[in-house]
Amino acid sequence: MSDTRLYRTIWRWHFYAGLIVAPFLLILSVTGAIYLFKDELNDALMPDLQIVAPVAKALPPLRMIAAAVASVPGVPTRIDLPEASDRPARVWIDAATGEPRQVMVDPGSGRVLGSYVYTHTLVGFADVMHGSLTFGPWGDAVVELAACWALMLIASGLFLWWPRGRRSLAGVLWPRLRARGRVFWRDLHAVTGVWSVALIAFLLLTGLPWAVVQGPLVRGAFTALGIGNEAARFGHEAPHSAPMGTLGDVPWSQMTASMPASDPTHAEHGGGHLSVADPAAVAGTDAIAAKARAAGITGGYRLYLPSGPTGIYTVLVSPRQPEGQRTLQFDRWSGRLLWRNGWSRYGVGAKAVELGVQIHMGRYFGLPNQLLMLLPCIATVLLVVSGVTMWWRRRPKGTLAAPPPVSGARLRGAITLLVVAGVVLPLFGASLLVLAVVDRIVTALRRPAVA
Repeated sequence: MSDTRLYRTIWRWHFYAGLIVAPFLLILSVTGAIYLFKDELNDALMPDLQIVAPVAKALPPLRMIAAAVASVPGVPTRIDLPEASDRPARVWIDAATGEPRQVMVDPGSGRVLGSYVYTHTLVGFADVMHGSLTFGPWGDAVVELAACWALMLIASGLFLWWPRGRRSLAGVLWPRLRARGRVFWRDLHAVTGVWSVALIAFLLLTGLPWAVVQGPLVRGAFTALGIGNEAARFGHEAPHSAPMGTLGDVPWSQMTASMPASDPTHAEHGGGHLSVADPAAVAGTDAIAAKARAAGITGGYRLYLPSGPTGIYTVLVSPRQPEGQRTLQFDRWSGRLLWRNGWSRYGVGAKAVELGVQIHMGRYFGLPNQLLMLLPCIATVLLVVSGVTMWWRRRPKGTLAAPPPVSGARLRGAITLLVVAGVVLPLFGASLLVLAVVDRIVTALRRPAVA
């Protein structure tokens, strides 16, 4: 009897969590699947902007930036130099009017192929939806909370799936396709879940280090344990400025690393007051590109331009395999190398996160990686559809039809696990406390008054 009570209690938890989180998991799955194939989709939807005739020798960055600014007036902040000879350079511009734009430039001829606002593309929209639902930090928190509750759904789902005294594995390891009605949808839900659970859990766990609450906690723990980013500097001790995350689109392990600052006393002819919009900041890109080549970096890197008199040039190599990550940062006035970092200086924790992120995004081992990560996206859609269908088919019209509360269930082990999870995942823990209070209030209101 106690086992039945426990089962029905876990079922009730699973039901409510699934019903609340289902819309967000559906959004994350669809947008994640789109982003997995971002290069292929961009090539298909914007072929004129994505492919050029193979280039034997690329123009200097300065020429390409000048062409981009002539096409889209504004402040250039970054140029992405392609690794492949048939791909354009990408110049990022804070446009004088409107939103920031990415300008595609043929590195062989300097011809501007066109430009676009990233968030106005299918891939860009999917990217923002996947990370924040387009609601900024509040959306980040909602996505993180959905991921945390999805982990609870996995744990409770496995408990409900476990074959208790069943003589056949039909409906356990494979669905009974000839069944109809609720049995078919139940089998589809259970079997899809058990075969995809490891990949879904992998996506959730590798995504959490980027989360707005969990991310800083993971970094802090790694730093305390000495397994994060060493962020070693050498040479003169330049003062620190903003964290690297302010550049946008940098590796997880380097997001909070403080960037060194340029020494404006080295500026010539009173140029220390100049900003990123001044010609000197742009003109220096060719010299920095030469220093990158001298360091063995010839293509496939991002060059961030300095902002303000203490800003720096940042050369960032972020290939599909994170083992090749490198960062070089230079004083904007003297050209002196201020900081270098890369895979060899990451601790085991930072390396694990970087590997997980690249596999999560389908980048690490090409098309097989993309297809592998597509499987949990499809599985999650099936789980949401089958779960909602089961509920919809069994509910009486006009009612929620939630599993009724059960008293007397032995929940010590389950509650212990929830408490541990709430400590490890604080946002999840906070939501548990809120739900517990709400549940007590609702139960008290429903309780009949004593005469």
